[in-house]
Amino acid sequence: MIQSQNQWFETSIGLLSDPQNQRVWSVIISLFGDMAQRPNDQISGAALTRIITPMGIKPEAIRVALHRLRKDGWIESARSGRASTHYLTQYGRDQCAAVTSRIYARDPVLPQKLHVLIADGGGGQEALDEVLLLPGYIAINRTTALGYGPKPKTSHDLLALEADNFSLPGWFKTQLFPTELTNSCHALLKVVSKISDPPAGLNSAQVASLRTLIVHRWRRVVLRHPDLPPDFHPPTWRGVACRDRVFTLLDQLPLPNLAELRDPVDV
Repeated sequence: MIQSQNQWFETSIGLLSDPQNQRVWSVIISLFGDMAQRPNDQISGAALTRIITPMGIKPEAIRVALHRLRKDGWIESARSGRASTHYLTQYGRDQCAAVTSRIYARDPVLPQKLHVLIADGGGGQEALDEVLLLPGYIAINRTTALGYGPKPKTSHDLLALEADNFSLPGWFKTQLFPTELTNSCHALLKVVSKISDPPAGLNSAQVASLRTLIVHRWRRVVLRHPDLPPDFHPPTWRGVACRDRVFTLLDQLPLPNLAELRDPVDV
């Protein structure tokens, strides 16, 4: 039975891993964002190694990534003898909290009103670039943006159009859900469908490894696409099915208690 569990785990980790796009520092943020966002949450260095090395990531790469995260203000580390612990800074917690609601939304709130802003390519282009820095705006192309809610009272040289009904050509939908994003979503859907029935008896570190990779892959999909009504989705978009599969799998792999991840040598 243990051999069967380990085989399933190794196969699943292999399917979930994405060596070409698996930045170690980003994986660590996915881990902390999923399991250690509260102020007093800490993960030991040994536990971090047990969780991340099954992904094919070497301890040396983990140390380099932690150094970068400390330098960038995301993580702090402390030592007690030979043991080390790591935890999110206030900045790190704020950054994680800013996207948590989108990552873990099972039923995202869709906008009831939308508007379009169009620039003339001259001075209006600069105004549009500034607007796109605000939350709730999506770039369609160099001169056009889609915005949530009613149109702004002041458009700053931008043509602002508000409508309850849109004619949505295929190119418009493709701009919102480009091919690379669509392929990433479809690839994740295939993986989580293949590993949809985890065996009983996985240990806490194995569950943590799996959750980290699932959240990491899903985060890279969901934060790159806007929450829009189904009419805006191109026929190739599988985001709704992917979301359902991801959360079904996460429910089957409940969050481990951080204390369970500690090894006797960590304390």
